[in-house]
Amino acid sequence: MSDIDTGGYDGGHDVDYGHYEAGQEHDALNQLHQAQGSEADYNNQFGVYEQDHHAAESTNFAQGHHVEFSQPGGVHYEATDFTNYSHSAEVDDHVFAAEGSEHAHQANFGELDALQARLDTTFAQGTQFHGGAGGLGIASN
Repeated sequence: MSDIDTGGYDGGHDVDYGHYEAGQEHDALNQLHQAQGSEADYNNQFGVYEQDHHAAESTNFAQGHHVEFSQPGGVHYEATDFTNYSHSAEVDDHVFAAEGSEHAHQANFGELDALQARLDTTFAQGTQFHGGAGGLGIASN
């Protein structure tokens, strides 16, 4: 604030008054908001392979010779040859196969909010008074 004497006026009155005022005002607002995040997931299904083999075998072999002889009174003679063969086989095969799958997911996000404001004002005001009822003048800018 400053006072300036307007001086130099000679209206014949005894009262001279002069006042001048000027100023400035500055203001600023800065605001920043930030948010971010992420998520990830993963699924996995696996493959299965199974194989089974079974085999069985059985073999029986028998060979024989039979002789019978009877003498008193009536002669009797008997001879027998025999062969017995038995074979059994069994085979079992089993195959099982299955496949799986995979799944992956990933997401990211970010958010940024910014606010900026500036306020600049200036003003100037002046008042002059030079005696008498009609000598009031106001100057403003």
